[in-house]
Amino acid sequence: MTAQAIVKFDNVIKKFGEFTAVEKVDFEIGRGEFLAIMGSSGCGKTTTLRMLAGLEDPTHGNIYLDGERVNGKATWNRDTPMVWQSLALFPFLTVRENVEFSLKMRGVGRAERAERADKWLEKMQITEFAKRNISQLSGGQRQRVALARALVTEPKILLLDEPLSALDAHLKVRMQAVLSNLQKDLGITFVYVTHSMSEAFSMADRVVIMSRGRIEQIGTPVEIYREPHNRFVAEFLGSANIFDGVIEGAASDGAGRRVNFEGGSTFISESELNGRPQGDAVTFIVSAENMHLSPADSGQEGVLATVVGEEFVGATAMVFLETETGQELKVQKSHDELTKLDSHPGSKLVVHWASENCHVLPGE
Repeated sequence: MTAQAIVKFDNVIKKFGEFTAVEKVDFEIGRGEFLAIMGSSGCGKTTTLRMLAGLEDPTHGNIYLDGERVNGKATWNRDTPMVWQSLALFPFLTVRENVEFSLKMRGVGRAERAERADKWLEKMQITEFAKRNISQLSGGQRQRVALARALVTEPKILLLDEPLSALDAHLKVRMQAVLSNLQKDLGITFVYVTHSMSEAFSMADRVVIMSRGRIEQIGTPVEIYREPHNRFVAEFLGSANIFDGVIEGAASDGAGRRVNFEGGSTFISESELNGRPQGDAVTFIVSAENMHLSPADSGQEGVLATVVGEEFVGATAMVFLETETGQELKVQKSHDELTKLDSHPGSKLVVHWASENCHVLPGE
């Protein structure tokens, strides 16, 4: 365990009967880091968080918290408070009483409880709601109460299990900013479980992507977005076009080689091909924002495709197309660009891209 790590999962396996929920998880979390764990339902992310919280014990392997092995250590002795998806606030207590609760359970005196609760009510900008019942608060206000209750004990690490999933879209964006700024101000380690890429990528320093109990990739949001390790990660992110091709020509000291795929070909740099031999099968991706569209009669070299539909995403739109061989493509463009192209369902366009925007998946 490195000196800067506050958490270490050492070859951790978790089984429920014959079912393996977490398979050989091995990673560290840095002190003061905002780490997000994401994946689809059933991937093992919540089980991993629950093992760190002490709500589940590993079947095999060890978990270390601040250098101490915590297998079998009770939840209340770990100082790893959790903010739940349901928030789990007490409806029969006021806002202040909810925030004071964990301090009361620790035997902290009334005067100190009040002082520390006031501090966190102010930090979370909910002082005016101190005497209200939980039922009288909005979703965003309840979220702030849950955070204040978890942080009032001033822990070294805070666990968050999809805490924004029940909020409306505009509230989610606001609370993402609150969480991100709070974590930076406090310097507390945040471990955040979510299935939302927008949440994880907008807040976290590093992201862990899981599938079927295994870690598929760990890295910064930029690293994962630009250089996914395998097809699963690329498909999970949903913003990349995936092609299966075959290398044409032997390796050389030149700039690159041509790769043939069903319905076309492209040029890929030697640095991406990494010395693979002629005839080798490769899988490469091109992100939707790096794809370009031209009229079918423009003479532009590329892949001819038919527009299937469009999805508006703020200032841009995602255009969905299908090639003559049946492959689906995604191209992200501004509304102005699409208007000039006269893009509409049924229209034919040429899809093309620059060779430097091709990324070969190393894990394939």
